[in-house]
Amino acid sequence: MPKLETERPILMIRRENQPTQQVPISQDEIIVGRDESCDVPLPERQISRQHIRIYRQNDRFYVQDLDSKNGTWVNGQPLKGSTELHDGDEIQLALTTRIRFVGIGSTAPLTSEVPVFANARLRLEHESRRVFIGDRELDPPLSLPQYRLLELLYNNLGSICTRDMVIETVWPEAMGEGVSEQAIDALVRRLRDRLAELDPDQQYIITVRGHGFRLENPVDHHE
Repeated sequence: MPKLETERPILMIRRENQPTQQVPISQDEIIVGRDESCDVPLPERQISRQHIRIYRQNDRFYVQDLDSKNGTWVNGQPLKGSTELHDGDEIQLALTTRIRFVGIGSTAPLTSEVPVFANARLRLEHESRRVFIGDRELDPPLSLPQYRLLELLYNNLGSICTRDMVIETVWPEAMGEGVSEQAIDALVRRLRDRLAELDPDQQYIITVRGHGFRLENPVDHHE
C-alpha cells in the first residue's frame, strides 16, 4: 500500500515576530535560504542565499550546511557537512531562525507548544510563573528579570539565545538604550545560583562563547 500523502516530514519554522510556518517535505531534496528561488525562502539578512539542503537518502533525511556565512547548528551543535535528522531535532540558522524537524509518523506540535520533554527535570508554569526542579518548587520565586530569562531559554530548548534576544526579552524597555555585557552576565549568574539552590550538581544554563546561552534540561528516568 502506498504511503499516505500526509506521511511526510514537516519543518516547523520559527522566525522572530513571525507566525510559525509548517512546511511539508514533499520532495527528495529542498534548499532553504534567503534567495527567492529556494524551495523554502527565508528573507532574513543573516541567512545565506542558499543556507542548507535537506535531502532524503535510503528513507532517511539529512541536513547539509551549504558553506553558509553565519553558520548552522543542530541541537545546539555546529553543523559541518551533513548529519542525519531525527524526529524533534532543531536546526538553527544564523541564530535568527529555528527549524524543528518532525519525522514521518509524528504529529506536528501546536505552534504554541513548548518543546520540553514531559519528564524534564526543570518545569515552568507560565501563568503562575512558578519554577519546579523535580518535585520541588523554587521558593522564594524568581525575580521578574530572572524569570523572563529562564522562560526565554526554556521556550527555546536546545537553541542558542543571543544576547540581543536576552535584552529584548528581559529589558524590552531598554532596547536602543543599551544594556551592558556585565548586566547580562550578572543576571545569568544570579539565575544559575537560584537554580543551584535545588540542584547544585546540574548546570542548566550553558554559555556558548561568542554566541549566547542555551538551556540544558535533563530528563529524569524513573525505574
